[in-house]
Amino acid sequence: MPTVAVLCGSRSDLPTLKGCFDVLDSYGIGWEASVISAHRQADALHAYVSEAEDNGVQLFIGAAGLAAHLPGVLASLTAKPVIGVPLDGGALGAADALYAVVQMPPGVPVATVAIGSAGAKNAGHLAARILALADPAVAERVAAFRDDQAGRAELRIDPRA
Repeated sequence: MPTVAVLCGSRSDLPTLKGCFDVLDSYGIGWEASVISAHRQADALHAYVSEAEDNGVQLFIGAAGLAAHLPGVLASLTAKPVIGVPLDGGALGAADALYAVVQMPPGVPVATVAIGSAGAKNAGHLAARILALADPAVAERVAAFRDDQAGRAELRIDPRA
């Protein structure tokens, strides 16, 4: 049973989200991905969110470029956490997508990560941290990842060298 639903508006967005899928897998978090356009398939999106919640989805990740309405529409349809990943898709170098995802009206929150593949990976990490609040096994895996990351960053220099 998936715990996280990852949505994007176009099949061409899926390769950018691979890092998100990999991160969720590394934490042992079940996920599913769907391509549903917020603009062209509004009824299908509404039905999907309702069904996903009924099936145990606890968190939504929405990735979109250009006008980037998908994360905000998701947030309007659920009380579950929504993470938005702005994608590059137009002449403005993803600034349009970033602004669209970041500037949500009060009461319709979307946690926003970086643009593109780095943001997709961080969406997976942020999802894990949110889910870790209620799942001790995920919390242990998040702690292990952080310890591993800290160990890789540590550099000791011999002052005599």
